[in-house]
Amino acid sequence: MNLIWNGGKSVNISYDHYKIFYYVAKCRSITQAASVLHNNQPNITRAVKNLEKELGCPLFFRSRHGVLLTPEGEKLYEHIRIAFAHIQAGEEEMASVRTLQQGTVSIGASEIAVYCFLLPVLAEYHRLYPGIHIRLHNYTTPQAVSALKNGLVDLAVVTTQAEGFSELSCVTLKEIPEIAVCGRAYAELTKRTLSLAELATYPLVCLGEQTMTYGFYAGLFLKKDLLFAPSVEAATIDQILLLVENDLGIGFIPEDLLKVTGKEGSVCTLHLEEPLPSRKICSVRHPDFSLSAAAGRLEKMLRQAGAGSA
Repeated sequence: MNLIWNGGKSVNISYDHYKIFYYVAKCRSITQAASVLHNNQPNITRAVKNLEKELGCPLFFRSRHGVLLTPEGEKLYEHIRIAFAHIQAGEEEMASVRTLQQGTVSIGASEIAVYCFLLPVLAEYHRLYPGIHIRLHNYTTPQAVSALKNGLVDLAVVTTQAEGFSELSCVTLKEIPEIAVCGRAYAELTKRTLSLAELATYPLVCLGEQTMTYGFYAGLFLKKDLLFAPSVEAATIDQILLLVENDLGIGFIPEDLLKVTGKEGSVCTLHLEEPLPSRKICSVRHPDFSLSAAAGRLEKMLRQAGAGSA
């Protein structure tokens, strides 16, 4: 620690000397300061004398009741007291962060991942660590990955058909079956088994072209030499259910979504010749960025929940 003293000269003084000075001044007793610092009186006395020598002025004078600050000591103590208050506040804050009493975790999540996996994990996390501030950003998968790469979020929980992302660490948490659903206007279709080619002849409802969901189904149809051309593009996954429920077309959704939204009775599930491929919900993080204690704990809970759903 550098201090300007004695005609503007800069002197290097040990932090420990200031710490000892602080406690001697606070306790007004070398004996009590030694007890607080788990040290002995000769060491404390020696440190005080060394500090006085380095600063070039007396800091204490002895009395029958202990030690009292000199005018120079009073001035120094006012500065040291404030510094130690900041240090102690910082240590307490770090302890709170380390023990998850406070902190912030930022998550970028795709809508399907939120509905079909993330919500119960966040509920349990909030119950265990109510002091942690949660920031949940609703992104498409590409947006969430971009935010992660740019350091805008700690973790991404997204829906993808890929095994991982370049430069990122990706862990599969859950596989989610996909189903085709329709409203009452197309209820007669539930009486038979349909091919993907037949479905393509009906109005289709899907998320927008910029989403992984759109790309997933465009690729699926392409493998069958079919054109994927939705009649209606929805902004959100719950809008797909609303649009299907109101007979605007046939939609593709995760099977779990019906349970989460309580819509089992409002739409009809179609039977397909070939089951739709399952999709994956993944936890993604940037391997070059260290996670805070809060984010690290959430990542662990995500993986535990993923292992439990396997």
